[in-house]
Amino acid sequence: MKDEKELKKIVKEKYGEIARQADAGAGCSCECSCNPSEGPVGYTVMNDEYKGIDGYVPEADLNLGCGLPVHYAGIRAGDTVVDLGSGAGNDVFIARKIVGGSGRVIGVDFTQDMIDKARRNNEKMGYANVEFRFGDIEALPLETGTIDVVVSNCVLNLVPDKKKAFAEILRILKPGARFCISDIVLKGELPEKLRSAAEMYAGCVAGALQEEDYLGIIRGAGFSDVEVQASKTIALPASVLKSYLNDKEIALVRKSGFEVLSITVTGKK
Repeated sequence: MKDEKELKKIVKEKYGEIARQADAGAGCSCECSCNPSEGPVGYTVMNDEYKGIDGYVPEADLNLGCGLPVHYAGIRAGDTVVDLGSGAGNDVFIARKIVGGSGRVIGVDFTQDMIDKARRNNEKMGYANVEFRFGDIEALPLETGTIDVVVSNCVLNLVPDKKKAFAEILRILKPGARFCISDIVLKGELPEKLRSAAEMYAGCVAGALQEEDYLGIIRGAGFSDVEVQASKTIALPASVLKSYLNDKEIALVRKSGFEVLSITVTGKK
């Protein structure tokens, strides 16, 4: 298993590449593989459909999500909202539509290319109450007890120290405030060849925990009313699996009952 420093380097490089490809007019997504020499793989079943949602900004949607956390977050007008791993700003702009001019939305990301792209998108929108900050989810650049709602979309599974990440979420939330996170979790054992693959890590799978372990970390951090609001199975196609496993190994994975799930979970401080 790679150490935390190496894993963070993988994620930064991968998502920096995605941001640069988007600027160049190529697409990519949280899809387990994206080779810049070949273009996008086209496997985007993880992400949910955002088009038609109020506040949607097409230039900010890089197909990197695996749910609709803003939909279940209970955001209200005037709230201060933080989006962790905000990318190009997709969920930030949708949240901004809900909080209105009296609220505030802060996006946090540790990939500078993403921060730069999000800021350019916001310049086009002209929102004075939207801000993008460079920062690590394990040490958030935010004051204690100042946030009404935290959202995140397919990002926490990429954080090496998830206990520290959820402790930071608890720290920045006001008493009684809440979070809503969409993320990738597992049921059954991920084959070692997939777990050790750097692309599978940056593609949101190899860094994922078992669902019960994931929920246990959230409860252990001190959150109450932890509830899974939505869940769906992510079918890893054979074309992806064949990059790492032979036919016999793929058959064993299919028979084992192993599943990759996208869940959207809420909780309160």
